[in-house]
Amino acid sequence: MTAVDPLAVPLAKQFGARTAKPLAKLGLATTGDLLRHYPRRYAEPGTLTDIASLRVGEHVTVMAEVVRSSARPTSQGRGLLQATITDGTHRLELTFFASNVHKLEWRKAQLRPGRRGLFTGTVSVYRDTLQLTQPECHLDEDEEAALEEAERPIPVYPAVAGFESWKIGKAVRAVLDPLREEDVPDPVPAHLRERDDLPTLLEALRLVHVPHDEAQWRRGRARLRYEEALVLQAELARRRAHVALTEAVARPPRAGGLLDAFDARLPFTLTAGQRAVGDEIAAELAAARPMQRLLQGEVGSGKTVVALRAMLQVVDAGGQAALLAPTEVLAAQHARTLRGMLGDLADGGFLGGASDATRVALLTGSLPTAARREAMLDAASGAAGIVVGTHALLSEHVQFADLGLVVVDEQHRFGVEQRDALRAKAARTPHTLVMTATPIPRTVAMTVFGDLETSVLDQLPAGRQGITTHVVPADNPRWTDRTWQRVREEVGGGGRAYVVCPRIDGDDDAAAAALAVEEDGTDLVTDAADAPDAAQRRPLRAVLDVAQELAARPDLAGVGIGVLHGRMAPDDKERAFADFASGAAPVLVSTTVIEVGVDVPDATVMVVLDADRFGLSQLHQLRGRLGRGTRPGLCLLVSAAEPGTDARTRLETLASTTDGFELAALDLELRHEGDVLGAAQHGRSTSLRLLRVTRDAAVIERARTDARALVEQDVDLAPWPHLRAAIEESLTGEREEFLERA
Repeated sequence: MTAVDPLAVPLAKQFGARTAKPLAKLGLATTGDLLRHYPRRYAEPGTLTDIASLRVGEHVTVMAEVVRSSARPTSQGRGLLQATITDGTHRLELTFFASNVHKLEWRKAQLRPGRRGLFTGTVSVYRDTLQLTQPECHLDEDEEAALEEAERPIPVYPAVAGFESWKIGKAVRAVLDPLREEDVPDPVPAHLRERDDLPTLLEALRLVHVPHDEAQWRRGRARLRYEEALVLQAELARRRAHVALTEAVARPPRAGGLLDAFDARLPFTLTAGQRAVGDEIAAELAAARPMQRLLQGEVGSGKTVVALRAMLQVVDAGGQAALLAPTEVLAAQHARTLRGMLGDLADGGFLGGASDATRVALLTGSLPTAARREAMLDAASGAAGIVVGTHALLSEHVQFADLGLVVVDEQHRFGVEQRDALRAKAARTPHTLVMTATPIPRTVAMTVFGDLETSVLDQLPAGRQGITTHVVPADNPRWTDRTWQRVREEVGGGGRAYVVCPRIDGDDDAAAAALAVEEDGTDLVTDAADAPDAAQRRPLRAVLDVAQELAARPDLAGVGIGVLHGRMAPDDKERAFADFASGAAPVLVSTTVIEVGVDVPDATVMVVLDADRFGLSQLHQLRGRLGRGTRPGLCLLVSAAEPGTDARTRLETLASTTDGFELAALDLELRHEGDVLGAAQHGRSTSLRLLRVTRDAAVIERARTDARALVEQDVDLAPWPHLRAAIEESLTGEREEFLERA
């Protein structure tokens, strides 16, 4: 008979459906899940709750001492028990009802004067006195045990209504107390535990769930935090090692080829950073081991030029390069940009093309059948040395003659399966260059892209103009009027104006907002701490409504106004973008489809409506569409966020600096870590419960060093099966996208 794993027992079987149902709302399905549901904080032992701080309507758990209790029948014959509890200064009333007074005798006996306990309920007011009606009470019947418990820190768990923190703690103890060491496999190898004097996993769980003092729960947390880092870094190290063991086709530079011809006609001088990163990439492409490199940098730092030079080196060596972009707008923009930079070097086989020219093919899902067939033929025959596309590149019908380099733009928009599907189209493992326009703090790069070598472009090309950013109060008509006057002034001077909205249309229901997010990648910030009450919350501004409003404004009379969003047909998108670039419609009202890659040198002003609903890094990306020509840019962030809120702080921070790396670090501090690491998309699937990349850089560094040492001994981690099992449980299937989508 197969032994039952005590950490894999369904909670419904362990406790029954009545208890399992509220725990499921917390994402907890098994006994192991429950043990990994760590306390959010610890209440100080013996410290009573400040009753004066309670607010009417709050659902609270208070620790207090019973002053008195009395039970009596009501005029209707029902039972009424009233008790008073105190924090030593202020008092709070407790009220209980029953069908008759006899049913309350046990509660009265429980609430003896002098006893301390936890009382949970919703604060209300009766005759000017704060009270809890029918509260949950947690008082230990064993007085000695109660005294002992009172000396311990009290774990406070993330909870749900109807299943309070103390109930979760009681369920945890029911699972934890009977466990033995052999019941709890430890992912951290014994020699690492001994080196750092770390407790075993079972010991650590007891330290965080049932600590005797603060030092114990801190020690337990430190061990669990290191374990999370080790599991993640071990998987990254394994990936890196497996890639190092595979063979790639070397793609060395060729003198007198396309790359040399391109460099000779560049109308600008490469920055020192572009040259240094280019040399790194060129050397790796020339090796027979697959390149695995992350290229990140400031908005407008010239990543596209670096990527194009890498693609041309591969084409010179007889191979092909594929550039995978997340949206059709961005893919089309990339194709236009590459063709424009190459000129006749991209007209291979056509009249007027250079003698050794190649082709740049564009492949998207909405292409007409004939154009799609032609692009697929160019890719399969090798006539197109560079193939740019969206998810359409991943189709089983798309083939390459000799795929040598995969360039993935905006890596966070793609899952691991999608990237691997494209790489699988090569006969041998292709080189991979991952690009991101979002500067990534070093700690995040270590945690999320630890299997990649990292290159950073932190210089802007000569001639890039500065951008000034201002926060505009949405509820001030004079400021609003001046905003649109500035737009008119910029357009009158030959500029272009972006107007960015968080939604597509004015439908106020949540489904419309979700659709805008799904189709356009809009990263709306919905932190409850910043959001006003639903009744007071103003509808988010929408593209279609704003376009109509602007067309009706006298100060914009005669100005062409275009719209761009994810629901439009591809031809309509192309037409809207072309009209904007040419000046036929110099004001473009858009969702965030223009966030990355879009390059219109004449764009000089951007107005972001409901700017507080976007993340800091995303606003930086949007702002980066400006200042690409000969004139400086102006970014106006229109918001109703109140001073002092996180949302307003984000905007004021953006206005104070244009340093993308500084902003990325601040964004990580201001927003939930899960937003960065994928928890928002995958709930409890993320493996990071205690580890914080902004705080735990030293832990991550230590875990990375240890993980690499383990993988150097055995790439499959065979000597440490529990570590391997933890990786497979935490980071496989959908959870693996945690590494890819962060």
